[in-house]
Amino acid sequence: MNKVLIVDDHPVIRLAVRMLMERHGYDVVAETDNGIEALQLTRKHLPDIVVLDIGIPKLDGLEVIARMAAASPGSRVLVLTSQAPGHFSMRCMQAGAAGYVCKQQELTELLSAIKAVLSGYSYFPNQALHKSRGRVGGASESEMVDRLSAREMMVLQQLARGRSNKEIADSMFLSNKTVSTYKTRLLLKLNAHSLVDLIELARRHDLS
Repeated sequence: MNKVLIVDDHPVIRLAVRMLMERHGYDVVAETDNGIEALQLTRKHLPDIVVLDIGIPKLDGLEVIARMAAASPGSRVLVLTSQAPGHFSMRCMQAGAAGYVCKQQELTELLSAIKAVLSGYSYFPNQALHKSRGRVGGASESEMVDRLSAREMMVLQQLARGRSNKEIADSMFLSNKTVSTYKTRLLLKLNAHSLVDLIELARRHDLS
């Protein structure tokens, strides 16, 4: 029986995934709502697959994915998230995830992804596969967003959700000064003139 670890900061989502997994014969060995405990539980249980939301507190999901290989080399990571696949699926692939499923899709999609990943295949939306081939030419607004670091992307997303510097700092374990530095970088990298511009841009790209 394949062992599953569920990582999501929404209890209702964790419950739904647990019920689905157990109904189809998977062994849910543990669940958690944050990135730090996700790594601890991975080392403890050595799950076959980790179903992970990347928008989690204490240690963001992209960093968790990158550290999973050291925590448990045999564990495969399947991202289950509401984040826009156009900007995040490729980042998850680069970090080491084996698959990416949006929460807006049917739960049967999650089952298909788990079966594929456990069989040794990757499971990503077409956007990630397209971007992995690379592009040339001038940088469009979308391409400028794609060039942001994982941390910059997470800060941008939280700004678009109306979070204050302190709230962002607390959730990402950063100082207020560091968050301010990220905001300045975002303004420069995205050719934005104000916080309002940043928020509007983020919402145009489904990052709120």
